[in-house]
Amino acid sequence: MFLLRHGQSYFNLHFNKTRVDPGIEDPELTALGAEQAAEAAAQLANVALTRIIISPYTRALQTAEPILAVHQVPVHIMHEVRERTAFICDVGSHPAVLANRFPHHEFAHLPHQWWAETTETLEETIARANAFRTLMAARKDRATTLVVSHWAFILALTGISARNGEILEYDPMSPAPENINWHV
Repeated sequence: MFLLRHGQSYFNLHFNKTRVDPGIEDPELTALGAEQAAEAAAQLANVALTRIIISPYTRALQTAEPILAVHQVPVHIMHEVRERTAFICDVGSHPAVLANRFPHHEFAHLPHQWWAETTETLEETIARANAFRTLMAARKDRATTLVVSHWAFILALTGISARNGEILEYDPMSPAPENINWHV
C-alpha cells in the first residue's frame, strides 16, 4: 500500500517555527501544502490505485483532492487513520460540516465526534495503527490502496517519521515497528 502524509497545514507552518501550538482547529493546507499535494498526485499518476482511504481532517481531505482528479477510484473516509490527538489542530470538524465542505465524499458513517476527547496516549495510537495493519493485511487490494494520513499514525504504523507530502510504500504484512522515536 501507499501512505501519504498530508501536505503542510497552517498548524505545521506555525508549530515548526515556534514549537508552540498555534491553537488552530482542523487547519487547512498552506500554499506549500497544496503544492505538496499536487506533487504527490503527479508522483502517483501512473500508480495503479484501486482505493483511497482518507482521514477526515481537512488537511488530509485537501491533500487527496488532486489525487482524486487523476484516480477515479472508490474513497473511504476513515477516522481510524486520523492523527494522534495531542494539539488543538487535532480537534476535527463534525461530519455535517465536512459534508458541506466536501460534498463529493460520504461522512454519514462517522461518529459526531470522531476524534479523541482528550490527549491520546502513544499506546492508544499504536493500538489503532496495529488494528489498521491487521485490517489491511487481510485485504486483497492492499497493494493498490493509498492512505492519506498523518505524522503520528504513519509513525505508529511504520516506525518512519514522514515529512509533509511524503509518500511511503508499506506492506501491512510486515511486523509492527519495535522502537518508535516519538521525538523526531
